Amino acid sequence: YAEASDRLCGLLAEEALASIVDDECPTSIETPCGVAHMSGGRHTDTSKVCLVDVMRSGAILMEAVRKLAPNAKTAKILIQRDEETALPVLMYSKLPPNLADCDCVILCDPMLATGGSASAAIDVLKNAGVQEEKILFANVVSCPEGLRRLAERVPRVRILTTAVDECLDERKFILPGLGDFGDRYFGTSGYEEGHWGEGCAAFAAV
Repeated sequence: YAEASDRLCGLLAEEALASIVDDECPTSIETPCGVAHMSGGRHTDTSKVCLVDVMRSGAILMEAVRKLAPNAKTAKILIQRDEETALPVLMYSKLPPNLADCDCVILCDPMLATGGSASAAIDVLKNAGVQEEKILFANVVSCPEGLRRLAERVPRVRILTTAVDECLDERKFILPGLGDFGDRYFGTSGYEEGHWGEGCAAFAAV
């Protein structure tokens, strides 16, 4: 699971960075045989990009992006979902200074369920002066309910996802989903209980 997640997050990271190229600036590329002139495609200076980890599973995706853009700034936001009410609770945030001056802020959170945590994280960024259109929300699995909520609350935020699953169940979990992304990746729970499939208990004990 962790190996497959890393590969998938690497692909998503490539797409996230590719989506923020500066297409309005002309680009010239010198080759051994001449110079190619193009009407765009120049990559944004990644030192002007900030990667935001919605802790803790957001760190998995953020690190995948950071491997490709080591000069990017980083930030952390901790939001806990109340499992009884499914409402988000902001616990902690650490943002770099002058965040509003960044060209792009990539918000990393693998799962988009109700959209509550993502909305709360975006509110933190907006309160720090970041404009909606500068935010790119990258995630692995989403669902229609969460996508609709973000479209209504923050319509100018761009969303990049690898999958849109069917719906949420009565507990506000994504169906079919993949369980708890962070618990499965880090092996913290669910393996010995058999939640994540056959043979996983042995992996968790390693």
